[in-house]
Amino acid sequence: MSVAATAEGRLSTTQMRVLLLLAISVCINYIDRGTLSVAAPQLTKELSLDPRQMGLLLSSFFWTYAVFQVVSGWLVDRYDVRWVFGLGYLAWSAATFATGLVTGFASLFALRLLLGIGESVAYPSYSKIIAGNFPQSHRGVANALVDVGNKTGPALGTLLGGLLVANYGWRSLFLTIGAISLLWLIPWSIWGPKDRALAISHSAQAPGVLELLSKRDVWGTFFGLFGSNYLWYFLLTWLPLYLVKERHFSENMMAILGSLPFWGIALSALISGWASDRWISRGGSPTRVRKFFVVAGLFAGALIYPAAMVDDRNVCVVILVIASLCYGLCSSNLWAVTQTLAGPAASGKWTGLQNGFGNLAGVVAPYLTGLIVNQTGSYMWAFAAAAAAASLGGLSFLLVVGRIEPLEWKRR
Repeated sequence: MSVAATAEGRLSTTQMRVLLLLAISVCINYIDRGTLSVAAPQLTKELSLDPRQMGLLLSSFFWTYAVFQVVSGWLVDRYDVRWVFGLGYLAWSAATFATGLVTGFASLFALRLLLGIGESVAYPSYSKIIAGNFPQSHRGVANALVDVGNKTGPALGTLLGGLLVANYGWRSLFLTIGAISLLWLIPWSIWGPKDRALAISHSAQAPGVLELLSKRDVWGTFFGLFGSNYLWYFLLTWLPLYLVKERHFSENMMAILGSLPFWGIALSALISGWASDRWISRGGSPTRVRKFFVVAGLFAGALIYPAAMVDDRNVCVVILVIASLCYGLCSSNLWAVTQTLAGPAASGKWTGLQNGFGNLAGVVAPYLTGLIVNQTGSYMWAFAAAAAAASLGGLSFLLVVGRIEPLEWKRR
């Protein structure tokens, strides 16, 4: 199935269909990984889990998710991405459904590990599909639509998942979402794209892992994504508790206000993805355009720090939303940088390695935030750490990553 662009340079109907499926899949991806947090109050009571066990469960997802990025990157470069992604999706949806049937810590822990393995195929697959099937002038929008799913997933999961748990119990959350998620596989089996980049990945152009790691640009994207993800996971894991404990909003108000930054990031990502593609289609250099949006977004995302400094809680929320709108400038262009540098020959491996390294922030940010708050009794320095991480990520893209153009690989 071809996903070639239309002659007029617009996205074709087939391309839009594929992007819609990818956006829905990443939305489900983030709903599935966040279900445990939503169910935690009831689940811990019924299964008699202490805080230490809950901490292990919340972090265990990232153990396999980060480690298996490398494996998943190799798989999508080696085999048809349509089937690799489909099998990974099946694994994570089945893990979500089965969680609704668990009776103790051990089985729940094993399913969280399986969830991480299944979801590890997602971003290498997205990059492979976009790099192999979408031209440079459409990658901003393509990545923006995927990122919209990324950001709306937590917002929808918290809002709708919370209502489901409150009315029908925590098991209903996993069983319902797991079952509904599996339905996505039907249109994917019909409309999923053929892997046009597979032959290139098998050719002499395809680099090995060691060659990738020898490139300065690779490390620039690694540290850049770590900085971006630190801010993202800080918001994802600590913002609800901050709004309730520090700013004294009710839980109902927290559900509404806590979702606003994620909606802001999604809106900004969509607009900036469209704007960056339009700029490039009118002759703008990919280096100037992509770097401008990524670097500006990460530097401006550091505006979350003043949110912790103001006394008025409503002003705090306004600043958080503004910072999130700024941060969204980065997210739709960040992966377009990697896809351009890697090309179809290496997009799977590079994305897998980059996402594995970058998602270490999912381990560091929640733990370090808790440590800072515990030691200082304040969120001030925790917000400062997130702002500093985002700024360092911006510096990495600005100074370490070179020109945004396909790299040349050694021929074998």
